[in-house]
Amino acid sequence: MRFKSLIPLIPAAIILTSLFLPSGCANTTTPPSGGDKDTIPPVLVRVSPLPGTVNVPVHRTKLVFTFNEYVKIKDANGVYLSPPLEKKPKASIHGKSVEVTFESDLDSNTTYTLDLTGAIADNNEGNMFTGYTLVFSTGSQIDSMCVTGLVQDCNTLMPMKGATVMLYKDQTDSAVFLRRPVAAAKTDDWGFFSIRNIQDTIYRVYAIKDENNNNLYDPDNERIAFLDTLLRPSIQYNDSLYEFKKFDMKDTALCLARKAQIELSVFRERPSKQMIVKKERVGPRTAYLTFMAPDAAIHDMRIKGLPREKLISQFNLQKDSLELWVNDQRKMPDTLQLVIKYDKTDTTGVLKPTEELVKLALSKEARAELMKKQTNLRDRKHEDTIAVMTAKVDPTTVEQYGFDIEFKYPLIQDGWDSLKFRSVNPRQQEAKGNVTVTRDSTNLRHFTVMPTEPFQVGYDYFLKIPHRLFRDVNGYYNDSTELKVTLPTDEKLSTITLQLSGVKNKYIVDLLTEKRDKVIRSLIVDKDGDLVFPYLKNGNYCIRMTEDINRNNMVDTGVLLEHKQPEKVRFFKLDDKFLITVLERSEMVWQIDMEEMFK
Repeated sequence: MRFKSLIPLIPAAIILTSLFLPSGCANTTTPPSGGDKDTIPPVLVRVSPLPGTVNVPVHRTKLVFTFNEYVKIKDANGVYLSPPLEKKPKASIHGKSVEVTFESDLDSNTTYTLDLTGAIADNNEGNMFTGYTLVFSTGSQIDSMCVTGLVQDCNTLMPMKGATVMLYKDQTDSAVFLRRPVAAAKTDDWGFFSIRNIQDTIYRVYAIKDENNNNLYDPDNERIAFLDTLLRPSIQYNDSLYEFKKFDMKDTALCLARKAQIELSVFRERPSKQMIVKKERVGPRTAYLTFMAPDAAIHDMRIKGLPREKLISQFNLQKDSLELWVNDQRKMPDTLQLVIKYDKTDTTGVLKPTEELVKLALSKEARAELMKKQTNLRDRKHEDTIAVMTAKVDPTTVEQYGFDIEFKYPLIQDGWDSLKFRSVNPRQQEAKGNVTVTRDSTNLRHFTVMPTEPFQVGYDYFLKIPHRLFRDVNGYYNDSTELKVTLPTDEKLSTITLQLSGVKNKYIVDLLTEKRDKVIRSLIVDKDGDLVFPYLKNGNYCIRMTEDINRNNMVDTGVLLEHKQPEKVRFFKLDDKFLITVLERSEMVWQIDMEEMFK
């Protein structure tokens, strides 16, 4: 019995003995093994208050989550309270527990959920805690309805991670700007959201990319989506609902199996104010202006000391960037004074015609470079003495786009009638041909040259641009160049043909890369017929179709206060997948009913 009473003292004796041993006694010839790497995420073992607790105090509320190991807060933004308060919850570590407190009182008679998804990791290996949602109420009951959905980019339809989905009982248009929602949630890696324990009532639904995390919409800096109709939740929450389970975001099959009740497409609105936000003089005769909003309306424009006709200008397609050139070979002053009258937003927020003086000064770098070239001829490059142009042709798209020619500066003299075009057939017989020249409606320096006769396989085609045909605003003439092209004959190349029917509107059809981040080919259609994408290498592609309602050849964004959604985008799917796999030597033909796709 006496021996048993001494057993609890043995560990302490061992530790004390080791402290007094010489340090050399602790050395070993083989370092201790750390064992297998820990890959198990933390396990939640205790929660306070318990899930479903009612009548929780609104003042100095504290929530405690205790784990089976020491943890750390990986992302404080992952600790998300719904409905949100003005200030975010504060999370702190106390031993193996995470304590969540609030700087202000909670609202009375309100059901709250606190979500920890993506917030917690173990202290050693950084294994992420899968997540947990605690529901409690400051009133006498727990709300029971729920809703799920998907948030995606309006142009690529790619899922949008980290968007804030917000529900409002206030149905006025100003609510999303001025008030915080009555319920909210963050989207996961797949753009999926689930909002639980909400009231059985009618809501307006929005999603924003909340850059400053204040749960309010800032139209000048943030993107937004909205549901066209009012929402009344139709599903009652219970723990068995698949869509509310916590999944490993790397498990594609499980994540994609979740069903979304609603879909929201996020867009960036036109800025609410119009003004000149940037100016730059990039050369002696070249400058540009950038406007805050698109569709800038200019009533008059001139440079002091020069006739109006000496100023050449060009808007981009969105009309929010204006390029300027001076058609005068005289030496330009260090500062050009541009007088511009345009519709500008005044202090009351109203667009009014306003005359503004814009001083366009050469930057120090541009001035130094110019002086260097003027004083030392050895520093002048060949391109400093010619009308610089870029001429190119792509064998895989020449039948669609022809020969592409773009000048660095606008032309004041041209000689398109003197272009020389010829073809050489497989028997080496040469023939002259005719071409048509089309200037780009959105770029006065860009031209397309297209033969009048169709291209043929096995023929070589040559387009020669003789020297001194063109003169630009700097007074320089072009060098001569010749382009050669032959249609591809690689038997490994493939073709996609889309047989379109039900074409009631105008559509922009884009062939995209696998990641949907680059347009390979683009076609515009407004009637039934075949669209052909020839000469494709084997690989994965996507086909995007945009409904161009106003027929302006561009994708228009939405307007929240006008309840106008961005123009509709759809992707052609095979077996419910966006990706289209093109094999070598394949002729792929699909029939698409455009009316059915966009209904």
